[in-house]
Amino acid sequence: MENIPFLLVEGLMLFAFFAISFASQKFRLPSVLLFIVLGAAVSSLFLKNELLHIAAEIGIVLLFFILGLEFPLTRMVALSRRIWPSGFLDAALNLGGAMGIALLFGLDVISAFTIGSIAYATSSSISAKMLDEKKRLANPETEFILALLIFEDLVAPVVVSFIASVHGDETLSAGFMGLLVLKIVALTAGAVLMGHFGFKRLNNFIAKYIESDFMPLLAVGLALGYAGLAIALGLSEILGAFMAGVMLSETGRSSEIEHLLLPVRDVTLPFFFFWFGTTIRLGEGLSFVGMMAALVLLAIVGKIITGYVGSRWFGLSPKVSLRAGLSMVHRGEFSAIIASLAPPLLRVWSGVYILITAFIGVYLFGRAPNIANWYQKRWLQLPVRDSVNQKHVS
Repeated sequence: MENIPFLLVEGLMLFAFFAISFASQKFRLPSVLLFIVLGAAVSSLFLKNELLHIAAEIGIVLLFFILGLEFPLTRMVALSRRIWPSGFLDAALNLGGAMGIALLFGLDVISAFTIGSIAYATSSSISAKMLDEKKRLANPETEFILALLIFEDLVAPVVVSFIASVHGDETLSAGFMGLLVLKIVALTAGAVLMGHFGFKRLNNFIAKYIESDFMPLLAVGLALGYAGLAIALGLSEILGAFMAGVMLSETGRSSEIEHLLLPVRDVTLPFFFFWFGTTIRLGEGLSFVGMMAALVLLAIVGKIITGYVGSRWFGLSPKVSLRAGLSMVHRGEFSAIIASLAPPLLRVWSGVYILITAFIGVYLFGRAPNIANWYQKRWLQLPVRDSVNQKHVS
């Protein structure tokens, strides 16, 4: 690929991304999975392609920056009070449980934690796409699903920073861990202070110039700059990008800023999933097949339990709670981000795991209403509707 002009390669890739996105919409498949599959299929053509990696990094930075825009400080505090029991159950079952299985198969603590983190989070992008396509955005379980996804998205940057800092270091001293926590606190505190005392006062400025051509420069510059600061501190760029979004959300103009950046994100983000696919060398063979089977089973059971129990705590009916649990099995972008930090052997394993759980999750999402109806009729001996004494109805 070195002898082909860069612009020609990029143009062909964008055309391929367009074709994949169009096909995924027609066949109702998550485009994220198809980007990864395409990358894996042509991985031999993109060995150590630095420009592709840079484009991928920009895409993932913008994804988490836009995510941060959705979390003003007051919203983060209010949300954490309501969803934290379900969030901790989710982390214990899916991150902790997967880590325990990896340890049983002989992996070291850091590798096991990496596997646990890959197995932890439901894909936000697949969830949003499926909720919209299946016309379930108004369903009572959607609020719970989105709240739990937000909890996972808040945990994600911290987990990535931890793994990026310690992977390959076999000895984790108290001093090392203390310094890592101090860096994360400093980066977060800096964003909170600048957001509250600085950007919060720019509301009128943003409102006045939001349509100007220099506003995307401010937003993207802040995203890339704070992400770069995080890297300079030895942390993950997505933590910096997320906190930059939180910072700018204090202007109260998140929706307008997001509208400016969505086209840029939509152009650059496919490069991340494609690049991740190119790091999967399927020809190298798949190791830990037994661990794969155990963790895929945990991926299904763990999320169903989390969704069911968490939804019951959230005040939803048994039928709706089961529907929520069956709708959260798919893994995606967060797992791919973690997997990109893993050693090559685990990266191949992780890519296959992500694809398997994503396809199973998409299937269960589509079947969730029918299974929940059967469950209510067969086991609860109720008509196929939610109990009238519930706070929410389907």
